[in-house]
Amino acid sequence: MKNIYDIAVIDGKGGGIGKILVESIRKEIPELSILALGTNSVATTQMLKAGATDGATGENAIVHNAYKVPIIVGVLAIIMPNSLLGELTPKMAEAICDSDALKVLIPSHKCNVHIAGVEDVSLQQLINDAIVLIKDKINNMQI
Repeated sequence: MKNIYDIAVIDGKGGGIGKILVESIRKEIPELSILALGTNSVATTQMLKAGATDGATGENAIVHNAYKVPIIVGVLAIIMPNSLLGELTPKMAEAICDSDALKVLIPSHKCNVHIAGVEDVSLQQLINDAIVLIKDKINNMQI
């Protein structure tokens, strides 16, 4: 059975990075069905305005949908309980980590985690790299 959505973008706080991710995915791979999952309504609204196909907000929406998409994209903090100023609950982080979806994560020093070996590059370069990973995954599966 085909998934309803090809990819989920998860974001919180003001939805800025999620918005940029949705815009970039929509520009580079316009045929994808994008589900915007926000920890709050502002984040969801920003991603919908950027071109997401559909959106849902809150813990249950993220937990429920994490298992229904083949690809999840967001900042590294989406797998860290209590991150994004406490908006990302432990249940959300667990569902995202437990999902069989490919997780394409954007490192951000704002979550106070530094990953050894990861260069300090611009957000746009990180998003460009994420798009390459998403395209590779799509080319190796039927969406």
